[in-house]
Amino acid sequence: MDDDGPKGDLTLRTLAMPADVNVNGDIFGGWVLAQMDIASGIVAGQRAQGRVATIAVDAMKFIRPVKVGDVLCIYARLLKVGRTSMAIGVEAWALRGRIGKREKVTEAVFTYVAIDEAGNKRAVPPEA
Repeated sequence: MDDDGPKGDLTLRTLAMPADVNVNGDIFGGWVLAQMDIASGIVAGQRAQGRVATIAVDAMKFIRPVKVGDVLCIYARLLKVGRTSMAIGVEAWALRGRIGKREKVTEAVFTYVAIDEAGNKRAVPPEA
């Protein structure tokens, strides 16, 4: 599975720690989602040249659990740009035990809206 490897740019890497486990001993899915939101927010903010807000998470798919000691690698890519919004494809991959096998663990599409300093929608500027 996942012979093609990650799609997008490596945007964030972090270590899964014991403080982030769920009742089953795996890393809590909400923690993984938060890391994906941070990474995709970086991509959206760069493209929007400013502030953005997450407005939707679609097609969230948890494929495999993340374990304590895994390095979680988040890859993100711009899928679509609208007048005020952007869709970012995000994949989370785990390096098992920090150096082991690489496996895709989660994927989703995050939608962001560009906002001004007051929190109002604004147009996404043309690419520079």
